[in-house]
Amino acid sequence: MLFLKKSKCFFGESQVTYLGHVIHGEEVEVDHTKIKDVTDWPTPKTIKALRGFLGLVGYYRKFIKNYEEVVALLTSLLKKNAFNWTKEADVAFTQLKTSLSTAPVLELPNFKEEFVVECDASNSRFRAVL
Repeated sequence: MLFLKKSKCFFGESQVTYLGHVIHGEEVEVDHTKIKDVTDWPTPKTIKALRGFLGLVGYYRKFIKNYEEVVALLTSLLKKNAFNWTKEADVAFTQLKTSLSTAPVLELPNFKEEFVVECDASNSRFRAVL
């Protein structure tokens, strides 16, 4: 059985904001009100602050070209006794902020072609071939 919450349903909308993304037409892009938190993030002074930043940026990783390469230096600072903010770390930090503020727009799937959607939530598995 499927239940819908009316306050979370939108019909006939040309644009919908959902989980930090803006979906319109056949495209998906980052919600720029959420990205402001990233661009305003101060330079991390502690491992906890760096973890917070990487967590926020990691949510949008699909919008950042070569994300793994850019973030590698910053994640290496999370190791025990390895936190030492360098000029290279600052460059990577700035590059991540810039990448998100100029993030590309992703294209939605072509609904004229067949694709499979699989969900696994609340211990019940759902599979649909569309």
